[in-house]
Amino acid sequence: MLKLFYQVLLVCSVPWVLLRLRWRARKEPEYGKRIRERFGHVPQDVPNGPIWFHTVSAGETIAAASLIRQLTEEFTETPFLVTTMTPTGSEQVRQKLNDCVSHCYAPYDFRWGVKRFYDAVQPRLLVLMETELWPNMIDEASKRDVPVLLMNARLSERSAQGYSRVSSITRRMMSQLRFVVCQYRDHAERFISLGADPGKVSVLGSVKFDVELPADHDERVQHLQASLRLRDRRVWIAGSTHPGEEEVVLAAHRSIRERHPDACLLLVPRHPSRARAIVRLAGQAGFSTRQMSALDAEHSNLSMDVIVGDTMGQLVYLYGLSEVAFIGGSLVPAGGHNPIEAAICGKPLLMGPEIFNFREVAAAFGDSGSLQLVHDAQELAANVTELFTDTDERNRRGELAFQVVADNTGTTRRLLELLRVEIHACT
Repeated sequence: MLKLFYQVLLVCSVPWVLLRLRWRARKEPEYGKRIRERFGHVPQDVPNGPIWFHTVSAGETIAAASLIRQLTEEFTETPFLVTTMTPTGSEQVRQKLNDCVSHCYAPYDFRWGVKRFYDAVQPRLLVLMETELWPNMIDEASKRDVPVLLMNARLSERSAQGYSRVSSITRRMMSQLRFVVCQYRDHAERFISLGADPGKVSVLGSVKFDVELPADHDERVQHLQASLRLRDRRVWIAGSTHPGEEEVVLAAHRSIRERHPDACLLLVPRHPSRARAIVRLAGQAGFSTRQMSALDAEHSNLSMDVIVGDTMGQLVYLYGLSEVAFIGGSLVPAGGHNPIEAAICGKPLLMGPEIFNFREVAAAFGDSGSLQLVHDAQELAANVTELFTDTDERNRRGELAFQVVADNTGTTRRLLELLRVEIHACT
């Protein structure tokens, strides 16, 4: 009965889905493009019979990129397809994997759209990254004897509670997975409690720790430092911020500038389409501000109080410019974002208390002494000011953050070993 209700609910949601896409396209134009792909219409250049990776959005794509690239270099005669659900994920595929994989959006979980997609693509293997579990996508794979692997899996307490409310659907999905490779033990226990076979669940760590700085990192950082006129200035960053969070960050920056009048804030929203609105917000708060792309394009000679990041793929370079990194999505109930990219740049880390999506990762940095939780603008300002003033402490915490990443590498290699076996079996 619950399965039938799910199918009926999906059919009824079609008009709402279309309206939502059009609405999002007003702020993020990419959502208004390639809509047919979201209903199972596959571009002609997508190959038949690929190894299919589904990475959802930018974070999952970045984390999986090295793993996918190594597999394409080893299985040169086998086509690979990477699907995402968001334009930011699509852009990361283009930037990091464009030369070795095909790409399109995955269909929404309408049975007819999913069936159309499978008919066109006929994948040999489906690899889901993290926790992208859709009943029709997995059920159709099972009907066609396509193995489904859930890799780098994570499942928060909140998500597990949601899945438990539709237990009959969830248990069926769990029974259809070839195996589940989790990041942490408590995540594995949640999958097992939802119906996953304990013999098919393992723990190998997170591929997100297997990140490396781009080869041009130092060069790009130096170029940005010169073009943005940041040499000899105190610089901190608030990365991947959400609505309701920027006001807190700007209030903190006002307090910081009372002690350090030359301080510059790099304010980088999670969604670049919000950059103009944040420029207006910072201007209303009394700061001189501009989008980073405008400054770079105009070679401005102005020194800004706040520079708003508005370009995908540059966050790791902006972390390199900064002395202190605040990781957004953590002062509002968004669950936080990945602090590893800032840590590999050797920066001391600050996050808010809303870190349920990265609880284990944040705990690793917190236990090392490299991450401090803050709850409001006052605490954020106090921590940034202290780290600006105490160079030894800033360097110590940055080195500890880097060491946490170094101590947790190796998951990509372990996943490669598992995937090689599965790919050989289906090719």
